[in-house]
Amino acid sequence: MPKPRIAHMAGPTATIQNTPPLVTSNKARAKAGLPLRAAATGAELRFDALRAQRLAAPARIHVEQFSAHPLEADAADLYGPPDGYVGADGVFSKERRASGDKPVYEVELRPEDGLYPLPYMALQSDGRPWDDECADPGAPDARARQGFFPDGSRSFEEIDRLSVDESGLAGVLSSVADIDFFRVLPPSGFRKGLPQAGRADLGEGDIPPERRGYDFFPYRPYQLASAPPRPALAKVTNDVAALAADPRYDGLIWTQGSPQVEECAYWFNLLIDTTKPIACNSAQRPQGQISNDGPHNIRDSVRYIASRVWDDGEGRNRMGTLVIQEQQFFAAREVAKADARPGGYVATGGHGGILGQISHLGRIAVTYLPAYRHTWRSDVRLTVLPDSVEAVRAGPGGIERFPVRVKEAGRLLPDAIPSVSIIKDGSFAAADFGDDPEIETDLKALIADRLALGRLAGFVVEGLVPYGKFTSAARTALGFRAVFSGLPLVMVGRGYPEGFADPHPLTIAGANLTATKARLLLMACLMKFGSLPPARDPAAPTPEEVTATREAVARYQAVFDTH
Repeated sequence: MPKPRIAHMAGPTATIQNTPPLVTSNKARAKAGLPLRAAATGAELRFDALRAQRLAAPARIHVEQFSAHPLEADAADLYGPPDGYVGADGVFSKERRASGDKPVYEVELRPEDGLYPLPYMALQSDGRPWDDECADPGAPDARARQGFFPDGSRSFEEIDRLSVDESGLAGVLSSVADIDFFRVLPPSGFRKGLPQAGRADLGEGDIPPERRGYDFFPYRPYQLASAPPRPALAKVTNDVAALAADPRYDGLIWTQGSPQVEECAYWFNLLIDTTKPIACNSAQRPQGQISNDGPHNIRDSVRYIASRVWDDGEGRNRMGTLVIQEQQFFAAREVAKADARPGGYVATGGHGGILGQISHLGRIAVTYLPAYRHTWRSDVRLTVLPDSVEAVRAGPGGIERFPVRVKEAGRLLPDAIPSVSIIKDGSFAAADFGDDPEIETDLKALIADRLALGRLAGFVVEGLVPYGKFTSAARTALGFRAVFSGLPLVMVGRGYPEGFADPHPLTIAGANLTATKARLLLMACLMKFGSLPPARDPAAPTPEEVTATREAVARYQAVFDTH
């Protein structure tokens, strides 16, 4: 049976594609006559950290027999003879020359073998050792190194080369699938550019000089952290959709920062029209750090795609987009990060959300299937979105409608991505006694801002659990004013609600979605339906205008009830 081919897509702020700082080893410091690096306690460091690096030329070394495990020698009678012996003078001989000679295996390490863990020997240009990612604490971009990988090729190579499976073998990825790498919205970049010949991803042409915060998005060094803006979501959508449609690939893997991967996973669930599996991974600890969790998560995604447990019998994905973490398969709609530790993901909503798992031996079990529509069954997938819809904005004569282009040649346009804000409401939120909405200046300003943007917009209210309601009559009245201004309002309970928000003819009940997921679904719906029909006077709509709004809200509600 041929191995599947998988497309890996590098996403932003991805700890799973990050590494601890490359710190100059004490071997290098001693060689340069520099003070040795001590532990945080001031104690002498017993070992240098070993970092994966490449040999420039073959090296013949001698490995002491029975040094791989303290009980190898206990079974010495089961072993064959060594290749020879190394004496106290360091000289190798085929025969033992003295009783103190060490039995050894002789091995030639070659560059083509792949990466080897070795001491890090680099110094800064001025001769100082590297102690962090930056040349100096708080350094600007020009004096900072990057710990994130620019695409998935290096991290996957390290996993494949250095990770050991349950049978004591390497090749945990390449033995299961062939994988190609794509820089969709990467966490690091080539600030000086890169010729085509040096690329490890499958992109075309030379890479021009890239800018942090525009072309790549890391969160370290912390003083230089950047996150992708809303228009970047169009590029993500278009690139993922193109790879999903590429007949070369049997499945896709997306990696992203651990707090945000749940959002892109749900967005793919809604927007990407594909019958292929999409698995999303993150990590709570960088690659190479003690107890890092990313390599196993990636391996589980590769095995999940190769297993075809997602197949509905007709070659179509029956499970939707998954986030695969700590051997569990989380449905994109329900998954959320709850803590920054391995095992820190939960299924929200109180009614499932974990669709299966992969055991420590690789046995895959699917226990539930999602009831909500996804990917190729989604009503808001990219392929069925209209080319244009109508939005609302403040005009000289009041609120006016105007056309917004959503797609061009089937590709989502950056300016089409709606602006949806989350309003978190709580007790004692009203500005004063009474129910006059005019005193709620924060909400008034937010509504005015959205009407001034000239783009698709709406709100998600994270209110009382599970009802999703505002806590005051004045803020409720102002919410209705937003609705009659053409800005849809989704109501959800705060936190991770297990119950379902109350329906209302003029607002959208967000079911048991978190506010974060409701925001994404509202963004998709706005690109499907456009803004709500505005009333001439949003504070006093006519009966006809109320009816028109109710009908428009009902279309939104039908999607929220099924996605």
